Amino acid sequence: MTISIGIEPPRQADVEALLAAGTVFAHSLYPVENTFLLSTDELERPGVDVYVARDENGKACGMAALVPLDLDLDLDAAAELKRLFVHTEARGRGVAGRLLDRIEADAASHGIRSLALETGTLQHAAMALYRGRGYEQIELFGPYIGEELSVCFAKSL
Repeated sequence: MTISIGIEPPRQADVEALLAAGTVFAHSLYPVENTFLLSTDELERPGVDVYVARDENGKACGMAALVPLDLDLDLDAAAELKRLFVHTEARGRGVAGRLLDRIEADAASHGIRSLALETGTLQHAAMALYRGRGYEQIELFGPYIGEELSVCFAKSL
């Protein structure tokens, strides 16, 4: 599977379809109040980069966002990985790894020393992916503090 990854606006039909699929997936595992999904409006904020993976036919098959973190947080990371999602049909083909490769490289080239992220306790495949790519579990931070269904990770770049 040939994959291209670029920074794109989130307000596109196929990207919004990925966001919707990610939302359905998250809500199938967790109560709505325990999900921390950024909306299209939030993904359009200045400083947020949305990465879209497209297959050889140009179809959006995966996405993730790089979001600046509030520097007041007691955390060494300057950015957070949000909304990583790969369409069911594209899973197992390295799309998530390619997205992470590109985001980590771009972040490092912009002077970001580490990335943080939150996932859920029931997302075993996601946790295995992050651990396998050098992310280490950290204490819950920011909006996730006190959330029993959240797990946070960070990686030095």
